Amino acid sequence: MVALQIRDVPDEVRDILADRAQQLGQSLQAYLLHLVTDEAARANNIALLRTFESRTDGVDSSAEDTVAEIEAARTERTW
Repeated sequence: MVALQIRDVPDEVRDILADRAQQLGQSLQAYLLHLVTDEAARANNIALLRTFESRTDGVDSSAEDTVAEIEAARTERTW
């Protein structure tokens, strides 16, 4: 594993982060590791989604169209 160091963090920012970590029952180290890990996961998700942006083999409908189709199907459903 690698160690990361952040310089010149304002005292107020450090205090806010330390308070948040304490509220969650975590050390500042554990809390910051969680934040960094989550950010890296989001970056991977965004990169994955971008691989699908240029695909043309799917449905090209808006969210509103999809909602309307779902509502219509629910209305037609018989119980």
